Amino acid sequence: MTAANPLRDPAWRCEPAPAEVLDFHRRLPGYAPTPLTELPELAAAAGVARLYAKDESTRLGLPAFKALGASWAIHRALRARRGAGQATIVTATDGNHGRAVARFARQFGHRAAVYVPDGVHPAAVRAIRDEGADVTHVPGDYDTAVAAAAASSVGGDGGEGGDRLLVQDMAWDGYEDVPGWIVDGYSTLFAELPVRPDLVVVPAGVGSLLQAALTHYRSRGAPPGTAVVSVEPDSAACVLASVAAGHPVTVATGTTSMAGLNCGTVSSLAWPYISSGLDACTTVTDAQAAVAMRDLSAYGVDAGPCGAAPLAALRSLRAAPDSTVVLLVTEGRAANAH
Repeated sequence: MTAANPLRDPAWRCEPAPAEVLDFHRRLPGYAPTPLTELPELAAAAGVARLYAKDESTRLGLPAFKALGASWAIHRALRARRGAGQATIVTATDGNHGRAVARFARQFGHRAAVYVPDGVHPAAVRAIRDEGADVTHVPGDYDTAVAAAAASSVGGDGGEGGDRLLVQDMAWDGYEDVPGWIVDGYSTLFAELPVRPDLVVVPAGVGSLLQAALTHYRSRGAPPGTAVVSVEPDSAACVLASVAAGHPVTVATGTTSMAGLNCGTVSSLAWPYISSGLDACTTVTDAQAAVAMRDLSAYGVDAGPCGAAPLAALRSLRAAPDSTVVLLVTEGRAANAH
C-alpha cells in the first residue's frame, strides 16, 4: 500500500546536522564510506534512469547502519554525564541497535544492558551477548521493551558506582536529547553520498533514520528536488497510520521477517519532520522483501529483509522514467538471522 502525505509542506525547512559528526566517525577504527552500488539491470526493470543501493552491510565492522547512531550518541552521552568511572549503557532493541550499543559501550570502556522483546531471533540475541552485553528478555512487543529499559535507568546505577545511561533510538516527551544524537549520527550515511537522487527510499521503524534523511534533504541550504518515501512492513506500519491520521498513533504489531522495522510507535522527535517533510509512505509484505533480497544478492548487494524493503517498495511506486533513485540498504543478511 502506498499513500501520499497530505501534510507535506514544500516550503518546510529544518536545521542541518552537525558537521562534527562525520569527523568523529572518520576517527573511529575501521571507518570507511560504505559502498554505493549502481544497479542498471534493476533500474531498467523498475523503469528509472539510474538506481543505486547504499549498502550498509559492513558499517564499522557491524552488519547494519545502526553503528553510526549508537557510536555518536554514546560518545555524546558520556561527554554530557556528570559522574566518572564506568557506566552501563542501557537500551531496548529488536536486534541491530542493541548490538551496536553493546559494541561501542565496550569499545569506549563501559558496560551494556540490552532489553529485547518477543520475536528477536536467538542468533541476534547471541550476537548482542557476544559483544559483552547483559541481555534481558521482556515478554511483549518492542514498545514494552523500551519501557522496561527506560524504567531500569531511572534512579539506578550501573554497579560499582557507575551510572545507567539510556541510549534509546526512540524519543518521547522528556527524552529527546539522546534520540536526537542518534539521528545526528546517521547523517554520516547521507554525507557520504556522491549523488543527488530524485528519490530516496528509506526503511522506517520508529522513524529515526527517516528523520535523518529528511534533515539532510530538507535542511536550509540543501538543493530542492529530492522526494523521500518511507517503507514499512505491512504488519507494523506506524508511519503510514500516523500520516493517515494526521498525528502520531500507535499500531499493534505482528510477526515479520523485517524485525528491525517491527515498531508500533513513531518517535516524537521524528514526527514533525515526517509530517512536514515526507512525500509518501508505503508498505511491503515479507514475501515482497524476500524477492527483493534475492534480486539484490544476484547483483552483489548483501541485503537482509529490512535492507531489501526499499527495492520491494520501489516496485510499487511510480517513479519518473528519467529519475535517479537511491535505496537505503540498511542491513546485511547477518544482521537479521532467520
